[in-house]
Amino acid sequence: MVFGKVIVSLVSLLLLVGVVFGVVAAVRSRGGSDNKNDSVSSSMKSVTAICQPTEFRDACIKSLGPIAKNASATPKDYMLAAIQTTTEELKKSLEVAAKHNVNRETDPINHDGLEGCKELLKYAVEDLESAISMVSGSQVKDINDRVRELLNWLTAVYAYQSQCLDGLDKPEYKTPIQDGMVNATQLTSNALTLISGFADIFKSLNISVPDLKDLKPSTSRKLLEVNEMGHDNYPIWFPAADRKLLAAQSAGRVRPNAVVAKDGSGQYKTIAAALAAYPKNHKGRFIIYVKVGIYDEYITVTKNQVDVFIYGDGAGKTIITGQKNFAIMKIGTMQTATFAAVGKGFIAKSMTFRNTAGPEGHQAVALRIQSDMSAIFDCSIEGYQDTLYYQTYRQFYRNCVISGTVDFIFGSGTALIQNSLIIVRRPGKDQKFTAITADGKEKSNGINGVVLQNCKIVADRELFPVRFQIETYLGRPWKPLATTVVMQSELADFIRPEGYLQWDKVNRHENTCTYQEFANRGPGARTNRRVRWKNFKVLSPQEAQKYTAGRFLDGHLWLKYTGAPFTLGL
Repeated sequence: MVFGKVIVSLVSLLLLVGVVFGVVAAVRSRGGSDNKNDSVSSSMKSVTAICQPTEFRDACIKSLGPIAKNASATPKDYMLAAIQTTTEELKKSLEVAAKHNVNRETDPINHDGLEGCKELLKYAVEDLESAISMVSGSQVKDINDRVRELLNWLTAVYAYQSQCLDGLDKPEYKTPIQDGMVNATQLTSNALTLISGFADIFKSLNISVPDLKDLKPSTSRKLLEVNEMGHDNYPIWFPAADRKLLAAQSAGRVRPNAVVAKDGSGQYKTIAAALAAYPKNHKGRFIIYVKVGIYDEYITVTKNQVDVFIYGDGAGKTIITGQKNFAIMKIGTMQTATFAAVGKGFIAKSMTFRNTAGPEGHQAVALRIQSDMSAIFDCSIEGYQDTLYYQTYRQFYRNCVISGTVDFIFGSGTALIQNSLIIVRRPGKDQKFTAITADGKEKSNGINGVVLQNCKIVADRELFPVRFQIETYLGRPWKPLATTVVMQSELADFIRPEGYLQWDKVNRHENTCTYQEFANRGPGARTNRRVRWKNFKVLSPQEAQKYTAGRFLDGHLWLKYTGAPFTLGL
């Protein structure tokens, strides 16, 4: 992962590509550029050098080759080519998936998996198109600090492709789609490597990259730049409507756009109806107040419903509940969520999100978050297996209660859970262990993972009497590069001394995953008997800083505008 380094600006990035071109050309000149047997152009040698760190070099060279033949091409053209070719291949993958259909009645699992796959690939294409628009639609001199945003999108793009395949289990459906995604997956991997590796290229050229604390404000406008404040102490990029909202919120004068009440005392009786009233092209926050009550409904905040803020009368009072599950109802994991948030900037406060399928339902999601820069605080998230799905993008949880059994905090996003109560419940009779986390990171250059900071991990009332009879682990690696950090947290006595468990006998992942701890306390926090895996480590304070909200989530740039309490550092 790339942590603790200043976000490399696209301006510097483009200049750097030019430096690489010049270095390669100079080396070639010194090495005898007039050699008649040398038929490779200087531009192509530059492309080869740029593609050297990528996992799929031939695919990288092929994707950038056409640009190299253009003598007037700029470094910006090369950057766009890498993203555009990935987009083109991903669109082809979506076309392949669109040609297949599965009957819901005869094969519900693969039906949900295939439809989910199509949806995820569509999200991936949209993220890449956003990246293209960002790079091509801006003047180079006005762009700064965009690399982190590109990495955020590309991490999600890769995760979407993986999640697409995870939902399919029959070869007759999975194999053709997997085969159709090979080029797109390789190019996404390459794009992640190229964008995230520029800091290392700086080092190789003996150009220092300053730490974040040394970064000086730029005179150019920056995305999410905290130093560019308006007169009201909100950044100039922040929408005027949101500035007014947050000022009112600070003064306790927030007025909801929609009020939901089961007893008819609000504008709507269901949350779905309130969301349906979200105006087209709405600007600023759309606020929904849900009064006390149990709302038995399945909710999705769609991608077009951005900046939704939903709050209730308190966890345990305002409750959204469902019971969709994989084992009994034959519903794909992603589709089991009681509540799902896709539109960016989602905020939830003082609510309970619940899935009552029980341990026999196996995978049964209570809350699925696919919203970038989302914040969930003062909430209860209740379920058994797969309770909280931090699917993609940057997510922050604070003062929450999260309960479950197996892999009940899982996903492929970038999630930090702070100052929360983690409750391990008693699993079903056929489940011999519990695992708190299951991270899905797959690419070393992705920015994803999960961090538990200053949390308290306890056994619930039913598990407590038999807590030593059922093995409980802090986590197990869902994907090969799973990254999980538990720090400054209180760990109860039932946490297994080894701390972590392999995924299964075939996909063990213990030599590639990363599990780290820092300054934990309690009887379960002793690390002398932890797993001897290659990347298990007890961090120093300096190393732990990389996993704080300020640096892991870029939280210094956006958390203060969510209204949630937070700590940026240790």
